[in-house]
Amino acid sequence: MIVTTAAFGAHQLTLIASVNEHSSPKLVEVNWLLAGDSWHSSKSIPKLKKHYGLVDQSFTFINEDSLSENEPAQALLIETIAQLKSYFKGDRQEFDLPLDISLGTKFQQRVWQALQDISYGETISYATLAQNVDSPKGFRAVANANSKNPFSIIVPCHRVIASDGKLGGYTGGLDKKTYLLALEGVTCKT
Repeated sequence: MIVTTAAFGAHQLTLIASVNEHSSPKLVEVNWLLAGDSWHSSKSIPKLKKHYGLVDQSFTFINEDSLSENEPAQALLIETIAQLKSYFKGDRQEFDLPLDISLGTKFQQRVWQALQDISYGETISYATLAQNVDSPKGFRAVANANSKNPFSIIVPCHRVIASDGKLGGYTGGLDKKTYLLALEGVTCKT
């Protein structure tokens, strides 16, 4: 796994790509990094190690400025950073990146796929998302699947809000959810 961090204004993200000599690299995580934390603090590192059968030496951190276009996994991270920068500038509304969603359960994968159908600048409720994944009474399960989303921003779980129009939760913090929705032209009740 190749790991880097990237700053977008006051916010930082951890980005992790798979390295596989038999297939093209895929993103396995794009998540918020809290102030003062390093990528090692990512709550998904233990899950990634278990899922992929990895040990500590299997994660290689490379500073964003040292990534190489000549290495496929590093080139993917460079492209991911470029697409995120374009999003934050308001020039991109969708992402075109290969994602490895195999870390999630079948239900989580269905939810993460459905999240990608929510258009830029739109929001839906947890109840609507539950209906969209054929689990009409499963709004709590959908909210839980959202909280496990390993691809912040790219799989837009920030576009899911409570039925009463309030923000609901967000693992990156409500300040980031508010920021992302405002960037997309959406205001919500607080």
